[in-house]
Amino acid sequence: MSQGKPGDPSARRSGALLVRSEKGLSTQVKQAQDLKQKSGGVGRDGKYLMKTGALDEEQMKDWLSKQYGVPAVNLDDFELETEVLSLLSRELVQKHMAVPMSRVGNSLIVAMVDPSNIYAIDDLKFITGYGVDVVVTSESSFQRAFDKYYAHLPETIKEKKRPGQQQSQGEAKFPEYDYDTLMAELDADRVDVVDADGDNESALDLERSADEAPIVRLVNLILLDAIKRSASDIHVEVYEKEMRVRYRIDGVLYEMMKPPFHHRNAITSRLKIMSNLDIAERRLPQDGRIKLKLGKGREMDFRVSVLPTLFGEKTVMRLLDKSNLQLDMTKLGFFESQLKDFQEAINRPYGMVLVTGPTGSGKTTTLYSALSELNKIDTNISTAEDPVEFNLYGINQVQQHEDIGLNFAATLRSFLRQDPDIIMVGEIRDFETAEIAVKAALTGHLVLSTLHTNDAPATVNRLLNMGIEPFLVTSATNLIVAQRLGRKICSKCKEEIEVPKQSLLDLGLKEEELNFKVYQGRGCETCNNTGYKGRIAFYEVMPMYDSLKEMILNGATNIELKATAIRAGMMTLRMSALAHFKAGTTSIQEILRNTAPDSF
Repeated sequence: MSQGKPGDPSARRSGALLVRSEKGLSTQVKQAQDLKQKSGGVGRDGKYLMKTGALDEEQMKDWLSKQYGVPAVNLDDFELETEVLSLLSRELVQKHMAVPMSRVGNSLIVAMVDPSNIYAIDDLKFITGYGVDVVVTSESSFQRAFDKYYAHLPETIKEKKRPGQQQSQGEAKFPEYDYDTLMAELDADRVDVVDADGDNESALDLERSADEAPIVRLVNLILLDAIKRSASDIHVEVYEKEMRVRYRIDGVLYEMMKPPFHHRNAITSRLKIMSNLDIAERRLPQDGRIKLKLGKGREMDFRVSVLPTLFGEKTVMRLLDKSNLQLDMTKLGFFESQLKDFQEAINRPYGMVLVTGPTGSGKTTTLYSALSELNKIDTNISTAEDPVEFNLYGINQVQQHEDIGLNFAATLRSFLRQDPDIIMVGEIRDFETAEIAVKAALTGHLVLSTLHTNDAPATVNRLLNMGIEPFLVTSATNLIVAQRLGRKICSKCKEEIEVPKQSLLDLGLKEEELNFKVYQGRGCETCNNTGYKGRIAFYEVMPMYDSLKEMILNGATNIELKATAIRAGMMTLRMSALAHFKAGTTSIQEILRNTAPDSF
């Protein structure tokens, strides 16, 4: 369908065009321009021309049709299909005064009151993923169609399930939103992109980006929406025929949107530019960082990782919000006896405290809370991290750069020449790092570090397998902590439920312990209908008891060490999760998802 390029930037607006094409209307055009100026310069020129009596609605429609070379239609003559109407949300149709009429192949025919609105046409193309063919209609015809097809709809058309897709129990029911509306809802006052050193990059000012290219607006939206939803990670993934954006909220991934597939490279390139990465390099993984300065003095860091995959580059961003960093260890999830053991271990003048668990289990938060308590004016604290997630005042933090030889072992050696009191090593990965850490712990330094093991007793054999002698492990280690993060039941929609007695016994509870109430989240707006809001840590705290030291020296297995530790008073991960469950904090599903039964 020929359009006469209604979105051509060189095209003039209605009033100026009328002056050139209809000389006799110049007086009314001048009156219309004056009226528009008095009204604050807001709105279409055609509206003011009709107010002065220069043209009526039908004349304006016919003139626009002639001027832009597009057909003129009366929407009253058409019966529009729901499938086509649902391509645009109610608020977008109202904002741009544009009604989708029909879809032919990859083209969408849209009836618009103002066919010269280039920004509206760009938005419609971007949001629907279709090419847009414009026809012109009158304002009254549009309003009647809007009242007929859209007035009864909720403000945002809800997300429709794809054929064959089922919603699992507990799945979040996030609404589909149009991008402009959500941008308006977000608290994006005074948002700036700044580099890692904190200098503003005014050219990438997010506050003004709503008027820039659609790709810029979409990427800004993804970042800001993730902040609004308290996501911990953003996954931008590319597959053979589609791309999708998922957020990890309270430890679980939810699909949030599916941007048009043909924009995949542009979206990835935009994220690379914001992260100061090489947009031309698509064969190698890259790591970077985005820092956003939000309103009210709030800052947000995004740790960016770009990975080449079969059909494009996958981008994962970890959100690092210092304002939400919990450094009060009494609020992390420790029970009183566990907290006492942990605090006693970190307050010793020397020795090693190890925190174990998989990626994303909160190990860094636990270590940072310990460092926060130990951070005093008379103490020299140095950390080797990869990456440095949060900047802590008064602590010397060193970012690792493996490509130039600055690894954990090399940094540890340098620390020992810097008169340290306390050392934190991001992760013990190999014998060299483990050996230096153990020697530091035996020579008057407190060493904090992490490992990847399933539970606290397994950490001992992990160190032995690295090549550390048993007598060094027992001499150097003060305490080992294993942890997981479980979701908390939403306090707004929490309700009591009945659970079969046998199900509770199968979890590991005893008959005499079943005198408590069981809760679950019903699902509400606060928790996005998941039933969960926030997370809490399940801890397994194992001090290096004398009985354990003897068993380690005698070559005991993990199962034997665990049984001995429990007899000495250790709460396992399952026991800790069950205690939170009995307190009404978490659910059976979270216990099963995060902990294994205690079998020995």
